Amino acid sequence: MRASLIQIAVDEDESVESRRRRVAAAVREQAGADLVVLPELWTTGAFAYEKFGTEAEPLDGPTYEAMAKAASDAGVWLHAGSIPERDPEGPLYNTSLIFSPSGDLAAAYRKIHRFGFDKGEAVLMGAGQQPVTVRLPQTVLGVATCYDLRFPELFRALVDAGAETLVIPAGWPERRRAHWTLLARARAVENQAFVLACGTAGTHAGVPQAGHSIVVDPWGEVLAEAGPGEQVLTVDFDPAEVAATRDRFPALKDRVLGLDPPRHR
Repeated sequence: MRASLIQIAVDEDESVESRRRRVAAAVREQAGADLVVLPELWTTGAFAYEKFGTEAEPLDGPTYEAMAKAASDAGVWLHAGSIPERDPEGPLYNTSLIFSPSGDLAAAYRKIHRFGFDKGEAVLMGAGQQPVTVRLPQTVLGVATCYDLRFPELFRALVDAGAETLVIPAGWPERRRAHWTLLARARAVENQAFVLACGTAGTHAGVPQAGHSIVVDPWGEVLAEAGPGEQVLTVDFDPAEVAATRDRFPALKDRVLGLDPPRHR
C-alpha cells in the first residue's frame, strides 16, 4: 500500500481560495497512491483562532467540493485533513473529511479532544462524540486529530472497532515537536498498528509549526519522516504486518482494564 502525506505550509498572506486550489493540485499529483493525507485545519491554520468563525463552512462547502473532485481525479482515498465546520444547528466543529476514490464522502470525524485549556479551540468549537473508522480495501483506518494523540483511550476504542492503520492530521507546534514523534511511536507500539501522522508547516498566527510528518510501523520503527518545510512524504507499507505483529506478539490479548464496565457491589 502506498500513502502520501502532504505537509502543507499555511502562509497567512495566501487566500483560502488560493490554498484550496494549490492543495487540490497537489492531491491530483499523487495519482498512483492508495491513500493521501492532508493536515489539520490547513485552510485557516490551527492556531488562527480568529479565522475559525469567518472561514467556517458547512460540511458540503467549498473545501468538500474541491477535495471530492481532487480525490476522484486522482483515483485515491483522501483523508482531506480537517476544516472548521459550521453546523447550522449547533457550534463550530473541527471536522475531518475522508473521501473514496470515486469522490464520495466515506466518513466525517468531529475532533473529540479540543486543544486550548479553556481558550481557543476548546471554547470556540464543540466536541465530537464518536470514534470513526473507515474500511479501505487494504486496511481499516482509525481516525484521530492532533491533540487526540495525547489520549490513548481513544486509540484503544479505534482498535476495538477494527482499526489497523491510525491516521492523525495535525497542526502541531514546533516547540513540542519531541512529543509529536514520541506519541506517534507510542500509539503505534501500544496498539500494534501503523501510524500515519501528517502535520502542517509554516507559521499559524505567530506559532511556528513542527512539520516532521511521520509514518511508524506496528513495532514503533519510523519508516519515513519529513523535515520542517512543505513537502510530500510518500511511503510503501504492508498492512498485513499488523495481523502478523499481533499474532507474533499478542500483547493486546492480555488486556485487562477497559474491556468491560466496572462492576459495583
